[in-house]
Amino acid sequence: MKAMVYHGNRDLRLETVPDPSPTEGEALLQVDYCGICATDIEEYVYGPKFIDKTKLPIITGHEVTATVVEAPDQAGHLSSGTRVALNTVLTCGACFWCAMGETPQCEQFTVVGFDRPGGLAEYLSWPAEELIPLPDSVSSEAAALIEPSGVAHHCVQRGNIQPGETVAVVGAGTVGTLTMQIARAKGARVFAVDVRQMSLDLASSLGVEVAINAAEEDAEAILKDLTDGRGPDLVIDAAGAPNTPADCMRYVRRGGRVVLVAIYTSTPEFDFNTIVAQEKTVIGTIAYGRADVQASVDLIAAGKLSTTPLITDQIGLDEVIDVGFERMMAPTKDVFRILVKP
Repeated sequence: MKAMVYHGNRDLRLETVPDPSPTEGEALLQVDYCGICATDIEEYVYGPKFIDKTKLPIITGHEVTATVVEAPDQAGHLSSGTRVALNTVLTCGACFWCAMGETPQCEQFTVVGFDRPGGLAEYLSWPAEELIPLPDSVSSEAAALIEPSGVAHHCVQRGNIQPGETVAVVGAGTVGTLTMQIARAKGARVFAVDVRQMSLDLASSLGVEVAINAAEEDAEAILKDLTDGRGPDLVIDAAGAPNTPADCMRYVRRGGRVVLVAIYTSTPEFDFNTIVAQEKTVIGTIAYGRADVQASVDLIAAGKLSTTPLITDQIGLDEVIDVGFERMMAPTKDVFRILVKP
């Protein structure tokens, strides 16, 4: 089969490799779509960071939707032709963190495309119990963004959003925009903050109450005006710029919560005295669990989460570097998600 194989820093090759051979309990899948995200770009430009060097070379790609080719006999929920979403993270189920339900902290946390062969290929194998059948109301294109939707859902859960609360999301990229929609589905009033008007326009079209261009407006003052002078109950940093954690800390009300869902390429600065004096809570969030993937499927099926507006383009495997990566790395980035159809 054809696959994109990561060999190291700026070394990604389209190669012919053997088809996967599923082990016991695994299904053989034909990849329908695999998304390219910022983490893939970081790994390509600066890596290997998240990929263990001892596992190179490895087929990359972790935002996958697929169709079952062969399923193990014991997987009664699957058959040939079943379209599926993948819980693309595997955990041991037995360690302290798994027992606590904190699966992203599992000691044996394993991710497709980082620890096992990924989705930028024609086929892959994956444990059948971690495959979620897609209802007819969820297209394969929409399902290709279930992985970042799981990240967004886990973020919202970590923030413990309650109906009627006010939430500002800083960074209206893919994860940020998905987070806004899920927060709205939880009953929150949601505001978007970004410096790209294109992103804010999309956020507005997907239902945020107010979209604020922080490059042209006083975001802190506007957010206070929207919240009776207090500031939002919860502010989420989905941007990951060096200044955005401090911005979030200024925006949030006294006694409020800040959730950090972004990955930072440089160490941001925090005013810890403000955190102490104003009793603000800072929460980290990473990845997701199977329940977040299932919830994302359910939200899309119910019409409460729209992922297809975030799909900017579809390309083939032979265009991953010259088209996909180059567009994602462009200084005037005009894309959200690019899907690869192997």
